[in-house]
Amino acid sequence: MKTILNVIWLVLSGFWLFLGYALAGVIMCVLIITIPWGIAAFRIGVYALWPFGYTTVERRDAGAASALGNIIWVVLAGIWLALGHIVTGIALCVTIIGIPFGIANFKLIPVSLFPLGRDIVRTDQPFAAR
Repeated sequence: MKTILNVIWLVLSGFWLFLGYALAGVIMCVLIITIPWGIAAFRIGVYALWPFGYTTVERRDAGAASALGNIIWVVLAGIWLALGHIVTGIALCVTIIGIPFGIANFKLIPVSLFPLGRDIVRTDQPFAAR
């Protein structure tokens, strides 16, 4: 079932969201000092490409540096990526079949705004990262 959902997601919005994250990651990696944010963008881009069967959990060892990094991320790229999730989520919720995908899009907004200090794990192992 997860595979079918991921394939439909890929066709409807996953590929375009992945391209947005990849563009943000490339821009962040070109600006040498923001490479950690670029790596986070690529990591979340893969999660946005295949979200079903995975979830995010908070890292307990994330501290003040992650909080400061998330503030910088929101200013540089997070707000634009979150707007992309909002627009595609609303567009998907127009049809009855698209409502679960729209809800999944809305669930990706917090991680697109605050990616640092979170790990992406399989849904059946949410406590494996701890």
